[in-house]
Amino acid sequence: MFDLLTRRFVWVGGKGGVGKTTVAAALAVLAASRGQRCLIVSTDPAHSLGDVFAKQLDDSPRRLWPNLDAMEIDPDIEVQAHLKRVTDQMRGFAAPEMMEELKRQMQLTRQSPGTQEAALLERIARLVTAADNTYDLIIFDTAPTGHTLRLLTLPEAMAAWTDGLLTHNRKSEQLGKVLKHLTPKSGRDVASPFDDPKEDPLSDLDKRTRDIAETLINRRRLFHQARRCLEDPAQSGFLFVLTPERLPILETVRAVATLQEAGIPVAATLVNRVIPEEADGEFLKRRREQEATYLQRIDSELGHLPRPRLPWLESDVQGLEILEQIAGKLDELGF
Repeated sequence: MFDLLTRRFVWVGGKGGVGKTTVAAALAVLAASRGQRCLIVSTDPAHSLGDVFAKQLDDSPRRLWPNLDAMEIDPDIEVQAHLKRVTDQMRGFAAPEMMEELKRQMQLTRQSPGTQEAALLERIARLVTAADNTYDLIIFDTAPTGHTLRLLTLPEAMAAWTDGLLTHNRKSEQLGKVLKHLTPKSGRDVASPFDDPKEDPLSDLDKRTRDIAETLINRRRLFHQARRCLEDPAQSGFLFVLTPERLPILETVRAVATLQEAGIPVAATLVNRVIPEEADGEFLKRRREQEATYLQRIDSELGHLPRPRLPWLESDVQGLEILEQIAGKLDELGF
């Protein structure tokens, strides 16, 4: 029914509390059981992936099962690594007596709004654009309307920032050359900003300006390539998890529309925690009547997407044994 797990990248999102982390983990178990080398990555600063697997996870992949690795990206570690790279590079540009002030500014930057998100997005982009074939599939447990939409707009935002910086820099003549090389000509892919691969377009720059240009070009290329992967339905697909309730439906409808307008492929939705038919009692009967109304609304507003349903489980989800059971149900649904 679905070709979701045949893609290289699967993004599982949804409103908090709908079970998206559980679904992402079960999909990873299902893929691994089929022989796919799978990595599942939590990008949510409030991680719960380790709790679902009942394992301690950190910023590096940990083997949990044959063919299955998992990790939780730590934004603080990403910020520290990013600022260290910036500081190390600035050593070649700044006078020795300015280094202490530079270090102080870098520490202040750690607390600046958006710093963690920028570092997190760079880590996601590097995972997406990695050239190695360590994994057949990477599943991201993430909130789609936050991280991924910003990842999509980063190339344009970065281009505007770069162009403004270079245009207004007092060394406009030298840095203007950088701007020329960073600005793609008509029809040229920003990921390959050189007309002739045999030509070195930075050869006329001094070393300092050349280093700046190479850094900016590489960052713009990184985010552009990541965006192209996200937009390619053969490589990437989103799965929205929701429950048959008013607020999750509203948020999912908005998120699906936003992603589709941005040209990002949405593969399917999964309606989670549907009350089983065999559940009895007056309370559950009334809940089922209300649920039926919301299920009809889901069919109406998300009818252009697959909408399989997963029943409400009797117990909490923790550990591989119950994840295997959920993976089996997902397999029966056609994933």
